[in-house]
Amino acid sequence: MNIVVLERNSVGPDIPVNCFEKLGNVTYYRNTVTMEEVKERVKDADIIVANKSPMCEESLKDATNVKMICEFATGYDNCDLAYCKSRGIRVTNVVDYCTAMVAQHTFTLALALSQKLFHYDNYVKSGAYSAQDRFSNFDMPFYELDGKTWGIVGMGNIGKRVAKIATAFGCKVIFHSVTGKSTCTDYPQVDKDTLLAESDFLSLHCPLSDLSRNFIDKDALQKMKSTAILINVARGPVVNNADLYEALETGWIAGAGLDVLEKEPLALSNPLSKIKDSNKLIITPHLAWGSVEARTRCVEGVYENIQAFQRGEDRNVVSP
Repeated sequence: MNIVVLERNSVGPDIPVNCFEKLGNVTYYRNTVTMEEVKERVKDADIIVANKSPMCEESLKDATNVKMICEFATGYDNCDLAYCKSRGIRVTNVVDYCTAMVAQHTFTLALALSQKLFHYDNYVKSGAYSAQDRFSNFDMPFYELDGKTWGIVGMGNIGKRVAKIATAFGCKVIFHSVTGKSTCTDYPQVDKDTLLAESDFLSLHCPLSDLSRNFIDKDALQKMKSTAILINVARGPVVNNADLYEALETGWIAGAGLDVLEKEPLALSNPLSKIKDSNKLIITPHLAWGSVEARTRCVEGVYENIQAFQRGEDRNVVSP
């Protein structure tokens, strides 16, 4: 089988991917960006390994041999599932490989913002601490997680892990299901307005869909506490970036930690790029999923998906 890896570096050049060579003839591309590149590179493929590259009729119509598309990810919003189903193309993803890391990064952002770590680190390194005549300094107030309300949007594997950690910190956890179909009974499920009004911390862990796009917009932000901190480690378009900029500049909420943006990498036209105060806004470059361990599990998961397919077995099948 001809295996084409369109975005080899999406899992990082430090993570080996030569395991795929046990399964077929492999062609690697460091990155694949344009539609024309996709079309040209997959035309002779039996199996495609992709991440963000568009998998749709336009990119696949001339790739008559394609039997399987493997996502180098859990998400598959780059893939037209209806078209793949019409062609009988198997689509698989990798489930739960980065849950621990995304949950960890959620709290890294929340704690850095709530405890004003950047302010106090700079205070010491600037020499201001050495110049003072007292042993401590707390000129910028910070607060405990204990006793606060932690709101969650999306109670899947990551949301549940975040809920467990938040509970360990002493938080009350509430959550909202965008689809209204969550069966989780471990924590109170609330409507959107209640979630916005009561959350001291609000973290987003939902897939991107028509229901979740712009879930956090101007109207939502104005309903949140002025002391609230928003964390988005889901998908960029779940939060309207222009509205968040206005919220942070106006003081509708206290801070935001983002690992994802409406357009990636960060466009200079995005108003959030103007905010340089890390006590108010922290943006990381879509890395919450990317620990060495998680990226290794991702590669192993794709390998096992292909191996199962070749044995005629179902594993992590998204479609058909």
